[in-house]
Amino acid sequence: MVWNWQQPDWPAFAYDSARLAPLEARLLHESGLLFGAFVHLDDAERRALTVELIGDEALMTARIEGEYLDRDSLQSSLLREFGLAQDPRRVAPAEAGMAEMMVDLYRQFQAPVTHDLLCAWHLMLMAGRRDLRDVGGYRTLEEPMQVVSGAVYAPRVHFEAPPAQRVPAEMDRFVAWLERSAPTGASPLPILTRAGIAHLWFVTIHPFEDGNGRMARAMAEKVLAQGLGKPTLIALSHTIERHKKAYYGALERANKFNRIDDWLDYFSHTVLDALAYTRARVVFLIGKAKLYDRLRGQLNARQEKVLARLLRAGPEGFVGGLSAEKYIAIARTSRATATRDLQDLVAKEALVRTGERKHTRYAVVVATDQARDMPLPISS
Repeated sequence: MVWNWQQPDWPAFAYDSARLAPLEARLLHESGLLFGAFVHLDDAERRALTVELIGDEALMTARIEGEYLDRDSLQSSLLREFGLAQDPRRVAPAEAGMAEMMVDLYRQFQAPVTHDLLCAWHLMLMAGRRDLRDVGGYRTLEEPMQVVSGAVYAPRVHFEAPPAQRVPAEMDRFVAWLERSAPTGASPLPILTRAGIAHLWFVTIHPFEDGNGRMARAMAEKVLAQGLGKPTLIALSHTIERHKKAYYGALERANKFNRIDDWLDYFSHTVLDALAYTRARVVFLIGKAKLYDRLRGQLNARQEKVLARLLRAGPEGFVGGLSAEKYIAIARTSRATATRDLQDLVAKEALVRTGERKHTRYAVVVATDQARDMPLPISS
């Protein structure tokens, strides 16, 4: 197999910029809507949502690689990094290092990408690792760096990166391109185009012994933030993790040629989906606050408990919807009381009812910033 970096045109990536132009325009429009939605949050809500979104991204970018971080430890580390809380609990190095890198990405998004920055990120990300030879530096192992699946006796090589001796020169070229293609560089590129190329190019070089996927996604988010002029909090890893096979499939197809229209199309749509999800989270939080304000003093303790449980699920919703049986289980009450409570919540327009008899389900109604109701299914 001849890989993209072995082609004579490497790394002269070719693509149709006209095909991407409508997606670039959508990014600017929809990011404006997202930033506009943030204006409706107060400082406390904005801080809480920032920590929540960064925490989710950290969890998901690790999960894509099969690593499962502890949510509470990660959240504690993020709060400490932002100076919002002092938690005496000990936090494992993996969670502490991931939090440090993600906060650095958020705070220093405008800083140029340098070798020192990348190595510092790797040192944070690999905190506590004792099984690697090269931590905080580019890989030096002579063995081929391969992405492999299947049985040991019949492995399938999905990709092989350039040999270690080529990495320093490859990274010099990559870092120089990032500087030239930046918004203030000599040859600026559109935002999605630059972020998509940066992600693919970095993953192709695979400059570190481990952590390349996580760093490539952080790189993409940094490039997006530089293009938009502020931290985006776009749920990129969250969106990728939900459709992980499509992500790896797109990368595998892209690592054989340097014509990358399909990769940039996939990447751009993924970013736009992530942007829409992030905006839905912000709008949901605004609507949640409005709903609580409208219902203040009107609900009994059972209704408050169930509503809080439903709203914790966020805009993605509650799998299967809320039924009378689930209400009984959450509120720990009788069927007759549950029926009265649910009817009252519908009358107060806190819930909307669909279906009949055993198929009856209830969804929470959250008012959007456009002053219309947006019924959201509820997930557990």
